[in-house]
Amino acid sequence: MESSASGDGSSAADAATAAAAASSSSGPSTSDPAFSAGGVGGPSATHYLAKRVLHGSIVQHVARGRFRSEHLWEIVLCKETSLELVVVGEDGVLQSICEQSTFGIIKDVGILDWRFKHFGIWPEIEGKEILVLLSDSGKLSLLYFCCQMHRFIAIGNIELSKPGNMRDQLGRILAIDHDSAWVAIGAYEDAFAFVHVGKSPHKYFYPPEIVERAKIMHVVYKSSDIRGTVWSMCFMRTRCSMDEYYPVVAMIINRKGSDVNELSVYALAANDGGIQYLSSFSEPGPLALDISEIPQLDGFALLFRAGDILFVDLRDPKEACCTIRISITGSLIGGQISVEDSCRGLDVDDDVAACALLELRDSGNNIMMDDNYMAIDGLDNAGSMKSRIICSWSWEPDAVRGRPRLIFCLDDGEFHTLEFNWDIEGVKVLPERVHRGLPCRPLLWMNRGMIAAFVEMGDGMILQLEHGRLVHKSAVQNVGPILDLAIADYHGEKQDQMFSCCGMCPEGSLRVIRNGINVEKLLRTEPIYQGVTGLWTLRMKRTDTYHSFLILAFVEETRVLSVGLSFNDVSDAVGFQPDVCTLACGLITDGLLVQIHSKGVKLCLPTTYAHPEGAPLTSPVSVVWYPDVTISVGAVGQNIVAVATSNPCCLYILRVRSLSSFQYELYETQHVQLQYEVSCISIPEEDPRLRTVSSAVGGGDVRKRKGNNLAAKVDVRMFAVIGTHKPSVEVVSLEPEEAFRLLSTGSISVNNAFGAPVSGGIPENVRFVASERFYILAGLRNGMLLRFESDTSKDHYFPGSFYKDSFTPCVNTPLQLIAIRHIGITPVGLVALRDSANADIIVLSDRSWLLHASRHSLAYSSISFLPASHVTPVSSVDCPSGLLFVAENCLHLVEMVHGKRLNAQKFSIGGTPRKVLYHSDSRTLLVMRTGLTGASCSSDIVQIDPNNGILLSRFKCEPGETARCIHIAKIGSEQVLIVGTSKSIDRPMMPNGEAESSIKGRLIVLSLDTLGSPRESSSFIPISNLSSSSHTGSFPEIVGYTTEELSSNSMCSSPDDVCYNQIQHEQMAGHLRSLTHVTFAGAVLAVYPYLDRYVLAAAGNTLCVFGFVNENPHRMKKYAVSRTRFTITCLKTYASRIAVGDCRDGLLFYSYNENLRKLELIYADPAQRLVGDVALLNCQTAVVSDRCGSISVLSSPRLEVSESPEKNLAVHCSFFMGEIAMSIQKAAFRYRLPIDNETDPVLESAYNCVVASTMLGSVFVMIPLTSEEHHLLQDVQERLSVHPLTAPLLGNDHAEFRRRGIPSGVPSILDGDMLVQFLELTSEQQQTVLDTAPSGKGPLRSISIFQVMRTLERVHYALN
Repeated sequence: MESSASGDGSSAADAATAAAAASSSSGPSTSDPAFSAGGVGGPSATHYLAKRVLHGSIVQHVARGRFRSEHLWEIVLCKETSLELVVVGEDGVLQSICEQSTFGIIKDVGILDWRFKHFGIWPEIEGKEILVLLSDSGKLSLLYFCCQMHRFIAIGNIELSKPGNMRDQLGRILAIDHDSAWVAIGAYEDAFAFVHVGKSPHKYFYPPEIVERAKIMHVVYKSSDIRGTVWSMCFMRTRCSMDEYYPVVAMIINRKGSDVNELSVYALAANDGGIQYLSSFSEPGPLALDISEIPQLDGFALLFRAGDILFVDLRDPKEACCTIRISITGSLIGGQISVEDSCRGLDVDDDVAACALLELRDSGNNIMMDDNYMAIDGLDNAGSMKSRIICSWSWEPDAVRGRPRLIFCLDDGEFHTLEFNWDIEGVKVLPERVHRGLPCRPLLWMNRGMIAAFVEMGDGMILQLEHGRLVHKSAVQNVGPILDLAIADYHGEKQDQMFSCCGMCPEGSLRVIRNGINVEKLLRTEPIYQGVTGLWTLRMKRTDTYHSFLILAFVEETRVLSVGLSFNDVSDAVGFQPDVCTLACGLITDGLLVQIHSKGVKLCLPTTYAHPEGAPLTSPVSVVWYPDVTISVGAVGQNIVAVATSNPCCLYILRVRSLSSFQYELYETQHVQLQYEVSCISIPEEDPRLRTVSSAVGGGDVRKRKGNNLAAKVDVRMFAVIGTHKPSVEVVSLEPEEAFRLLSTGSISVNNAFGAPVSGGIPENVRFVASERFYILAGLRNGMLLRFESDTSKDHYFPGSFYKDSFTPCVNTPLQLIAIRHIGITPVGLVALRDSANADIIVLSDRSWLLHASRHSLAYSSISFLPASHVTPVSSVDCPSGLLFVAENCLHLVEMVHGKRLNAQKFSIGGTPRKVLYHSDSRTLLVMRTGLTGASCSSDIVQIDPNNGILLSRFKCEPGETARCIHIAKIGSEQVLIVGTSKSIDRPMMPNGEAESSIKGRLIVLSLDTLGSPRESSSFIPISNLSSSSHTGSFPEIVGYTTEELSSNSMCSSPDDVCYNQIQHEQMAGHLRSLTHVTFAGAVLAVYPYLDRYVLAAAGNTLCVFGFVNENPHRMKKYAVSRTRFTITCLKTYASRIAVGDCRDGLLFYSYNENLRKLELIYADPAQRLVGDVALLNCQTAVVSDRCGSISVLSSPRLEVSESPEKNLAVHCSFFMGEIAMSIQKAAFRYRLPIDNETDPVLESAYNCVVASTMLGSVFVMIPLTSEEHHLLQDVQERLSVHPLTAPLLGNDHAEFRRRGIPSGVPSILDGDMLVQFLELTSEQQQTVLDTAPSGKGPLRSISIFQVMRTLERVHYALN
C-alpha cells in the first residue's frame, strides 16, 4: 500500500507525512491536517470498498497434486479464506504460482486423481488432478486449474446442505477413496454421507466460459444415525465383496454423553443403497484422536491416540482388532518411542483424555472462530500444557514397495518416522526420531524426501530427510496472526511500509511488510547521472552466462562500462561513438556489437582490453553505415539491424558480412518507404523458426498439442514488431526479397467514456511475447498498456501468414486488441527480465511494475522500489540476477527476490509482540512484548531500530506484571509513553465479559526524551564523486545496506531473519525512564491521549480521565471517571470525541465536559458486539471490527449532546471478512491515477481510508467512494458474482457471504477482491460480464467499460 497514488509529488509527500503523523502523534487536535478534511460537522463517507492487499499466511490444510500438468507436482495451501498454489524447487525454496480468494471459508481439502480417466471428454482437465474442497457453502466443490486464466475454476459444486454452516449439516470433514470415485463427508454432529462422483459422458470444449455448465455425475447417500461427532475418518480396502459392501469407511466418533471415542465402521450396502453400521472397536486407554489407512497394506489402519498409536486390523470390517501398540509417552528429550505386540490392560490417562477431548480438530485450526473468543489474549505458552499428542502426520508418497513410511510431529516438537515392513512373519514397525523443532500442523511429505511443515503462529519450514535426520532447507514465511500494526513512510520513497507484531511465543517476531514484489537493494551510486536517455547490458557472445558491457546513453554522450567486480569505463576499447546519443544497441553476432545513433549505425569489434575474447589489437575494429537522412529509431537482432527514419519515413534492413580477418562490412539489403513514421521497433530475442511448443508455451501441457507443426522445427518467417504514428502496431517480415511484407497489423483506437479518442496513443515500446499463445505488448506515450492477439488454427502457434511454404493463404492477419490498462501518464517502457520471448517484463512509467508474461490478459504487480526512468537486467558472477535502475539521478543495483512469497523482513525478538508504535521524531519503533522467558521479567517495552532490528533501549515491567497497552502522548513540550499493565498473568476478564475484580493494574508514564537514535551504519555511506562526463577511470564505489545479523537460536533461520535476543543490556543506548504511575483495581487494557493535555485509561469496566498539573508529566491527576457494564477492550479519540469498545455492548461514544469534569455517554451501539478494535475517522464516524469476522462503519446522525444517551449509532455499512481484525488504523493517502486531472472529483476524502490486520495474517484496506462510483461498482459486483469465470469458487452466494451476521437493511461494503477480477479479464470477457443479468434483477443498466476500468484502476493503483 502506498501513501499516495497521485502524480503530484508534493501532495504525495504531504499525504505520507499525514499517515505517519496519524500513527505516531500524541493525540488528535484541531490543528491536525486530517481534522480539516473531515472534522467536526464535516461530511463523512457512507460508501466503502474493502480490498485484501495481503492474503493470510496461516496454512490450515495442504494438498499435493498435479494441477497444471501431469508432469508437474504442486502444492495447494488452504488458508481458510484463500487458496495458494506453490511449487518447491530443488533447493527447497517454496515459490508461489498464484493466489486467489475463495469468498468462503474452507473446512477440508482432498484430491481426485482423474488424470487417466475418460480421455477426450473434457480436454481442459485431462492430465490434471481435481482439487476437492468442503466449505461453509454446504457444497462439495470440484476445482481444476485453468492455465489460460492462471487460477482455479470450479467444474462442479455439489450441494450437500443449505446454508451449510450449521453443526448438524454436512460440510466439516471429508475423505476420498483410492479410486477417486467416492467421497465421504461428515458434519460436526450426527450427519454423514457417501458421495459417488464421476464425469459426464458428454463432450465439452472451449471457451472456458462453459466449463461451469459441464456436468458432474454424483449420487449422495446420507445417514443421520451417527448420533455423535465425527473426529476423523478414512476409506478402507477390506476383504468384503464389492457386491456386498462398498465402499467401507472407518471413523472415530465421540458419542453424545460419552467421555471416550470409539472406532466405528460403516459401509454402503450394495443391495439397498443404504449406509449400514458394521462394527465398532474401543480399547481401554487414551483418547482416540485420528485414523489413517496404511498405504500398500490393505485393510490395516493406524489409530492415533493421546500417548500411543494402535495398529488396527480391519481386513474383516466386522471384526476389528488391535495387533500392535506403539507408545509415544517416553522422555520429552531424547526418549525413543516403543513398540508392543499387545495393547491389553492399558491404563487410562484421564488428564490427557480430558485435554484432548477439548481439541476438536477444527477448534485448534480455527482459533478465531472458537467459542473462547479471548484465547489469543491469554497465556503466551498455553500450548505447553498438552502432552505427547500427534498433531500432524503424512505418508511418504513414493515409498518402497511393501515398506510404507510415516512421519509425524508431536505437540512438543519432536518428529518421528515409522517404517512398516511386511514379510512372511507379519508386520514389523521400525520407529526413528529424526528431528526436534516446533510443533507443526499440517505436515506434508513431498517427493525427493522433502517435507513441508507449517507452524500455526510462526514461520514454517521445508525439511529434507537425509541419513535418518531432517535437514532444514528453507523457511516458509507466516506473518499470522498480526496482533498490531503501525504505518510509516519508507525513507522518503512515498511508499508506506507496515510494521507488524506477528506470531506468538516462542516464534513472535516484528515484521516490516511492504506491498509489491520485494527487491533486495545491493548498491547505489551518487546522484551524478542526470539526463540518462538509454540503458542496456550486452553479452560478448550469445551463449555467455553473464553480461560483459553496460551502455549508458545521455543526451549528447554515450559511455560503455565493463560489468564485473568494478565497473570500469571501456568506451574507447569497445569502439562506440562517444559524442552521440545512442538510440539502440545490441549483439548482432558473437563478438560484434552494434551502436545505432541519429547519424548512422556503427559495427564494433572490441579489443582484449575491453573483453578477454576481443580482438588482439590496439584499437577496436569499427565500420559505420551512414544514411542520407536522420535515424529516429532502431533495433538489433540476430544477424540483422533494423532502423527507421522520419523524413522521409523509411525502414532499412542492414546485415553484416566478413571480408577477411578483423574486416567486416555493414551493408543495406533492402529498404521501403512507409506511409506513417515508425515510433519504435522490436526484434524478438529468439529466432521464432527454432521455437518448439515446450519453449513457446513455457511449461504448458505439451501432450495436448501432440501432432501439431510446432512439435519439431517449424519454418517461420523472421519478423519484427513496429509501432507507427498511425497509430498502429504491425508485424513485418524481415526475410530477404520480401520487401517488408506486412504479416499482421493492429490499429490503436482507444475511446474514453464519452466515446472520444484518447490522445497520445503512439507506441513508445512494443514487444513480442511467447506464452500459451503469442501476443504483442504495446506501451503508449500516454501511459497506456495494450495487449494484442491474433486468431490461430488449433494446429499452429502463429497465424498462417507467419509461415513460409504454408498452404494457408498469406494474407495480412488482423491483431485484435484484447486488453487495455492505464499505467501512468509518462511513456511506457518495456524491458524483459532475460533474453527470452517468454520472460516476464518490467513495465516502466510513473512507477515500476512486473508484468507476468504467462498470465491471462494484463496481469502485473508493483515493484517495491522508487519510480525509475530506465532499467536493464545485469548478470555477473557476484549478482547473477541483478537489475540496474536509474532513479533520482542514481544507479541502483537490486536483485528481485523470487523465493520470497511475502515482501516482509523479519526481526525475531522473542516473546509475543503485542503492540507496536512508530516514533517519528527518532524514526524508531516502540514494541510491547509479553511471554518473555527471562527470570527478571515476563513483559517489557523496547525501542528498536527498524533498519536492522537493534535494541536501543528498554523498560522492564515488575516481576509478575504484564504490559497490556501502550501509546505516545504529548504533555506540554515533552513526549511520553503511557503504558497500561496487569499485575497478574491471568485473564483480565471473566467468560461473561465482566472484569476480574481480583486483578490489579498500573498506568505508567515513561519519558521519551532520552530515546536513542538509529545507528549511523544503517544509512547510506558517503561515496566519492565521479563526473558523468568523464570517459575513463573507475565506476564509482557503490554504497550498500548493512549486513543483517542472522539468528543464532531460531530453528527456522533464513537470510532475512534478524535476531537481537543475544544483545546484552549494557550494549543499549539507555533505558526508558519511568516518570510516574497510578495503581488501578483492574487490568489497564486500553490507554489513549486526549486533546493534547489529557490521558484516557480503561481499567476493567472503568474509564478514567487523567491530566497533568502545570503540564508536568511527574504530576498526574484524575479528573473524571465513568463506568460501562462490561470490560473495556479498546479506546480511540478524535478531537473531542471518545470511542470506547467493550466486550459486550459494542461501540460507545463519550465526550468530556472540561468545565464539569464529567464524562458523558453520547451514543451507543445499536447491537451487542464483541469489539476487536476501533478507528475514529472523524467526530461522527467510526470503523469497528468484531470477533466474529465482520467490520462495520457506524456514525452518529447529529452531535447535539443534549439528546438522550440511549440514542443509537447508525450502522452505515458492514462487511463480513471471514477473519477477525485485531488492529484497525486510519490511513491518510490519496489514490488518484496519474491520468486524473486535478479538477476531477476525488474518490471522497483522502483521509478516511482504513487499514485492518487479521488473525490469519491478512491486511485489508477500506477506501471511501462517492455515491456515483459506489452505484457503478455495485452493479459490476453483482454481475461478477454470477458470471462463471468470476463467481465465488466454493459455490457461495456472494451477497449472503459478505452479509453474514449483518442486520437486514444495512448496506454491504463493496468487495474489492471480487471487483479486481474484472481487471484480469480480456475486453471481450469484460463486455460479457457487463451483459450478464443477475437473477431477479430488472432490466440491465448500460455500463461503460472505460468508466469501470478507470475507477478500478484507481483502486488497483492505490493498493499496489
